[in-house]
Amino acid sequence: MALGSAFETHEVFNQTPLYDGINLYTSDAALMAAVKAEGADWAGDRLTAFGAELGRAELFDEGERANRFLPELKGHDSRGHRQDLVEFHPSYHRFMGISKREHIHCGAFDGLASDARPKASGVGVARAARHYMMSQVEAGHICPITMTHAAIPAIAQEPSLAATWLPKILSPSYDPALKPMTEKSGVTIGMGMTEKQGGTDVRANTSVARPTGARGPGEAYLVTGHKWFMSAPMCDAFLVLAQAEGGLSVFLMPRFRADGSLNGLRFQRLKNKLGNKSNASSEVEFHDAEAYLIGEEGRGIRNIMTMAHYTRLDCALGSAGLMRQAFSRAIHHAAHRQVFQKRLVDQPMMTGVLADLALEVDAATHLALRLAGAFERHDNEAEQAFARLMTPVAKYWITKRGPVLGYEAMECLGGNGYVEDGINARIYRELPVNSIWEGTGSVMCLDVFRVMTREPDAVAATLAVLEAAAGRDRYYDALLDSLKDRIASHSLGERDGRWLTESLALLTSAAILMERAAAPVAEGYLVNRLAPRATPASFGILSSGTDARAILEASVPTFLS
Repeated sequence: MALGSAFETHEVFNQTPLYDGINLYTSDAALMAAVKAEGADWAGDRLTAFGAELGRAELFDEGERANRFLPELKGHDSRGHRQDLVEFHPSYHRFMGISKREHIHCGAFDGLASDARPKASGVGVARAARHYMMSQVEAGHICPITMTHAAIPAIAQEPSLAATWLPKILSPSYDPALKPMTEKSGVTIGMGMTEKQGGTDVRANTSVARPTGARGPGEAYLVTGHKWFMSAPMCDAFLVLAQAEGGLSVFLMPRFRADGSLNGLRFQRLKNKLGNKSNASSEVEFHDAEAYLIGEEGRGIRNIMTMAHYTRLDCALGSAGLMRQAFSRAIHHAAHRQVFQKRLVDQPMMTGVLADLALEVDAATHLALRLAGAFERHDNEAEQAFARLMTPVAKYWITKRGPVLGYEAMECLGGNGYVEDGINARIYRELPVNSIWEGTGSVMCLDVFRVMTREPDAVAATLAVLEAAAGRDRYYDALLDSLKDRIASHSLGERDGRWLTESLALLTSAAILMERAAAPVAEGYLVNRLAPRATPASFGILSSGTDARAILEASVPTFLS
């Protein structure tokens, strides 16, 4: 008997083949349609190459290692000197290098390295597509990538800081060394807003900033206080909020002082999070930490919201990508697994579940990419107004739907989905973070009310988009009429925040699908999301007239072949 076979008791068969060689771009009909509709199809070759690179089993294995070997805080060196260093597994650094190489950290602002196209030509959408695909493989490292990207417009407000920092921020080079910015080929930016006593209520912050000399934009201050959440601690600088004499203000706080010494950031511990394991989130104290004022004193919330606007877009993109990967694993399994002499995907109940998941994923993908397109059309006032209202809407809706979909997709694999050997369990643990960070669901609903109250042009721009799709479906028209009536009658109060936000999300998603998706997907979404019936408790309860097979053939033809 051959060595190693003495205890073999059975033949292994009817197992799903390795998820390998799946191009994350060309296998995603919704993503390709969204990229084309937003004018970024010129990036198709590069997105195809990136999708092929990411869809390899070897890279998914790297993602697993980055989340199994967790970051560690090394507060002091062997001689007792304070260093406040966080060590990461090499797999984490590999992903950081890939994301910076692909300009995910800056791509909506500088164009592609090999392309000089200006804004409003799909540059930001191409970057969004790369973010969406990368999130499917390893989402934790995207946190500092997203914050670096979102910090660009905030730092650009202060010319003296922008001249020094933006060249290093825009660099595609990843340099993880702990050393002054002047000695590095590229840098990343983090953020610290919330404190123990305030959380969402950042006006309750108690950290204090006092000038070292002259007061005002670009000047140096010393900050003393703390942050309850500070991500990611190995960034080269952070945007932080602190109370100056003129009120709550935003500062750029480097890891090193101007004299080259380590700045007064004292990391207390790393958070033990449910998911997002590869990314280090910390608690920190500031001991006369050197920082530089961005904008005027007292305008911290307004200035930091420039950053939050972009991070919320990335929350929607990241959740949509995670949803797509969870669904991809489910359809990959179902297309190969035999149950009762038939493939799972051909079993009527499973076909319905998968089709329902496809509707949710395709809608999330189109909504997120449509929002990314609106972000870069700066010269179009209506598009910018639309983006101001739809950012909290999309962030709320997509990140809320994600965990529910992640669970259902995991269940499609049965016990294999629940164990940590596969990716579905990690995706399920990862999905809630985008709903909680950068403003919880209720905060997003309050932001929707704030925008609608203060910016009537945002309401008008959004309603114009919705009305352009009217007259094509009775369920759509009924919900749109109800929304317009309640807005016109001023009958909406804070308790209606979730109804309002979800109605806007459903209508906008449906309008985009009617314009851009295959007919079975658009029709399936309308009848199964907008019809006046109670929302089902689980996926797979489709209207009797829904062609589930046609939805799958339109959404994921690659997996069915």
